[in-house]
Amino acid sequence: MDLNIIQVILVVIVAFLAGMEGILDEFHFHQPVIACTLIGLVTGDVIPCIILGGTLEMIALGWANIGAAVAPDAALASVASAIILVLGGQGNAGVPSAIAIAVPLAVAGLLLTIICRTIATAFVHFMDAAAREGSIKKVELWHIIAICMQGVRIAIPAALILAIGAGPVRGLLAAMPTWLTAGLAIGGGMVVAVGYAMVINMMATKEVWPFFAIGFVLATVTQITLIGLGAIGVALALIYLALSKQGGSGNGGNTGDPLDDIIDNY
Repeated sequence: MDLNIIQVILVVIVAFLAGMEGILDEFHFHQPVIACTLIGLVTGDVIPCIILGGTLEMIALGWANIGAAVAPDAALASVASAIILVLGGQGNAGVPSAIAIAVPLAVAGLLLTIICRTIATAFVHFMDAAAREGSIKKVELWHIIAICMQGVRIAIPAALILAIGAGPVRGLLAAMPTWLTAGLAIGGGMVVAVGYAMVINMMATKEVWPFFAIGFVLATVTQITLIGLGAIGVALALIYLALSKQGGSGNGGNTGDPLDDIIDNY
């Protein structure tokens, strides 16, 4: 689909916010389910973008910055793949290809993130100099410049994809042979499964497995809506918290659950 100038500006703004939130992590605009949904809202292609965002979220749940290791860039993957999905005009049918494209985009975004963080180290020296001068405004200014740079690293690739336009994107997607699109769909599904498995592996304990089993079974009941499943999930979470507090009342709050131990340490 073709976008008007207002939609293009709004998409670039969403991309800019997603880039900043990749560092600030306050409003979570960089999370795939939010970034893709916002792209869908401003372009009018909401449902495919929500499906894309929800699927990418299952992959990104397994991504985390640990020490000096920087995770793949969920912001660039979400924004760029959502834009390609919208410009391609294939609707829900284009989601598998967009998912497969998102993974290499996330790796490319990792390189951009490292470059921006390397440049930001110079800003620290500028802020040190401003602090020695006693200029708080200069320190704040360099903070703003540094975080805006993170937004620009997503906004510029988004603007470049938009500059290419819907025609070339549609032509590229249409020129892809069936074996390639089918392979991308299979590969995208495998990546989602791996991401979900990573999340389960991180949170798997003997206390959590029963709740996972209940949720897995309930998900197969087609009569229950997503709102109903969400309500059941919240109820199970409250039950778990209540049982954890009761079980820890006699031993100093330690229930033997590693997840609880980690949360208590924080």
